[in-house]
This record gives sequence, structure tokens and C-alpha cells, in this order.
Amino acid sequence: MRDIAIISFAQTHHARAIEQENEVEMLQPVVVDAIAKAGITKDRIDFVCSGSADYLAGMAFSFVLTLDAVGPWPPISESHVDMDAAWAVYEAWVKMQMGKADIALIYGYGKSSPGNIRRALTRQLDPYTLQPLWADPVSLAAIQARSALDTGTVTTEAMAEVAARSWRSAQDNPYAQLKGDLAAADVLATEPFVDPLRRHDCAPITDGAAAVVLAAGDVARELCERPAWIRGIDHRIEPHMLGVRDLTTSASTAIAAAKAGVGDGPIDVAELHAPFSHQELILAAALGLGDDTAINPSGGALCANPVMTAGLVRMGEVAQRVIDGTADRGVAHATSGACLQQNLVCVLEGE
Repeated sequence: MRDIAIISFAQTHHARAIEQENEVEMLQPVVVDAIAKAGITKDRIDFVCSGSADYLAGMAFSFVLTLDAVGPWPPISESHVDMDAAWAVYEAWVKMQMGKADIALIYGYGKSSPGNIRRALTRQLDPYTLQPLWADPVSLAAIQARSALDTGTVTTEAMAEVAARSWRSAQDNPYAQLKGDLAAADVLATEPFVDPLRRHDCAPITDGAAAVVLAAGDVARELCERPAWIRGIDHRIEPHMLGVRDLTTSASTAIAAAKAGVGDGPIDVAELHAPFSHQELILAAALGLGDDTAINPSGGALCANPVMTAGLVRMGEVAQRVIDGTADRGVAHATSGACLQQNLVCVLEGE
């Protein structure tokens, strides 16, 4: 196995709506920033992979247009995944393991503000039984939260504390969309949004983009004083039909965590892609995280949730802490689909 690391990370200042820029204009400064932080010029990039969704752009093969953010020269080897860009990292990692590239640029982007994101994401569901009901992600997450509350897997107070802690942590993150000195009591004092979820329990609608640069072996060591080495990465998927799986646990996350080696050592920091407060509690249990792990110090998806990018941001946030030396070992998680259907786990370590 080749040693592969994240050596740079860049992201937008996430916002409810970035109206003055299209996807290319939003993405291009991020790509330039990631390449500059890696200390390379564009001609050294062997492979480019992106993650996005045509549903957000409202047109087929919309990712082709955003290649303008990378530039047409010199020519590039390029691929795309129609999901969160964390899975684009996985594709690039596989390609680099095969020896087909030494340096890769991965980026993701999503503008949720122009349309109705809740209606758009119903298209992920089973087309015969669930799509005709227009069951949106918030409503399905509320069903999941109710199941978790009824079984005692989570409590309303624990959910409120997750939301409040996320907002407090985000105060130190200049890129976060939502932040504030919030207490759990403040969350509990608000009215339900989609019962039992309150608005603080739900990720905001967000426009944003992010990019990372991967490098292999000695190339990574040459370019970065302290690379964030990918020591394990795995992703798993659960049944499409919500009724045939236990929504109060995340078996796919637990399997991916075991395959990635999460339990092989202490975890200093964990960035979990949890668009709803109760999902963070479910994921932390599936990953076996203890009280000594700092969870979502960036504020997580509850404070900025650019669709098709939030999972990549989780990777970048952990990698940046490893690169800076503020963490030695961390875990990043990404999810896609309703109620934690698909989950990716990545362990990152410094040397």
C-alpha cells in the first residue's frame, strides 16, 4: 500500500446564499488556494476528481462547466462522482494506490439556495414507494429522531447539547455559516420545527465549496512538513428501503470504522457529517468515540452544510488540525442519502 496524505485544504466562507457568484466563480478561488497551500503549480497535478449533484445545478453534466475553475491548460486527467466529494477523495486514493498519480486535486461544491433543496433530495429515495410521497430529508430525519428517542438511544437534552455545542465551537471557525454563544436551554426553549426536531437540530441551507490536495509518499513529505496521512479509509451502504433497517443505529458506519482502523489508537478529533443533532449521537456510538475525543470543533454540518461538500469539509478540517500539529490522530466521516444510508470513514494521522 502506498502512503497517501492530504497536504492542503481550502474552503469558502459558507453562506445561506452566494447570489453574486455562479458555481465556477465560487469554486475557482478555492481551487487556487488549495494548490497554492500545497506549494505546487497546476502542471504538477496528475489527477482531478470532483463531487457534486446535477439536481442542484438543474442541468445534466453540470460538473463539466466547473472544470473552468481548474482551467483548460495544461490538459488534465479528470473524473467525477455524483455525490459528496468525500467519495471523490476515495476514488483519487484508489487511483493513487494503483500508481496512476502522485498528486491529485479533489473539490466539491453545492449551491442549495436557488431551488427547494428538501424537494430535490427526495429524488434519492426509492422511486416506487417513497418518492411519490415527497418524503423530504428533514421529515425522514424527524422519524429517525423519534425512533431514537422512543428507544432511549438519544434524549432531547442530549440533542440540544449537541446543537448548542456546535454553535459555540463554530465561533472559532471563520468559515462557519451559523455560530453563537448558545446553551442547551436556549435550544429547548424554541418551538419544534418538524417534531421532534427544532431548527437548531437541523443543518442550514448552505452554498459553499471546498478542495483538498492529495500527495503520495516522498512527494507528500517534500511538499508538506507534516502531512495528514490517510491510514485507513472505507465506505459502506445500507438498504435503500428505510423500513428494513434500524434507524437508531448506523451499522454501515461501524463496519467502515472497523475496516478503516478507527479503534487501533486514540482519536484526538472527529469531524462527523451529521446534518441533524441526533445523528451525531448515533455516529459517535457507531465509531466508539469517548469523552476524550473533540467532536466537530469546527461546528460541523449543523453550522454549515454545503450539499455534496460537507463530507469533504469534514476531511479537510481533520487534516488541517493534523497538518498544524494540534491533533495527532483524527477521524473524518461523510454521509449521503436519507437517515445515514451511505457512510464513509477516514482515519488521518501525523508522523
